[in-house]
Amino acid sequence: MRFELYGANSLNFVEFNITGNPDFFQQCDKGSFYMDSEIFNLFSECFESSNNLFDYFGPTKYTSRNIVILLNELKHNHLEIQKIKNFDQFLDFVGNKFMGSNFVLELEKYDKNWRLNWEVYCTKLIEVNEQLINLINRCIDEEKSLWIIGY
Repeated sequence: MRFELYGANSLNFVEFNITGNPDFFQQCDKGSFYMDSEIFNLFSECFESSNNLFDYFGPTKYTSRNIVILLNELKHNHLEIQKIKNFDQFLDFVGNKFMGSNFVLELEKYDKNWRLNWEVYCTKLIEVNEQLINLINRCIDEEKSLWIIGY
């Protein structure tokens, strides 16, 4: 499990593709970014809330009609993560997200002491959220479409 966006050589589950246009994208494009599903699940609510056509297992397009809504959802999520001040709040945040229990199981495999290190993982989630916000801002600034493709 990686707490970051990463390149095509480390493909896992969800592709963030900004290299296409509103009608077409090249799947697994070298300019795409990728995120492990266990981490994406913690952000999937932002994508669902901002686009009623969101398809978890297929391509979903975000254009000027819904990308600002997505940005606002991600900013709200960012504030929620920043409010976490103790382990119980962290566990509550993760537990109330889609497939949050899978995230906890993967975290347990990744770090047997994750309960002691929860602040590190909370910070990593904040950083991932910021990376997503930056990607959305890039789409807005460059007038690009964002395709989210689940695998």
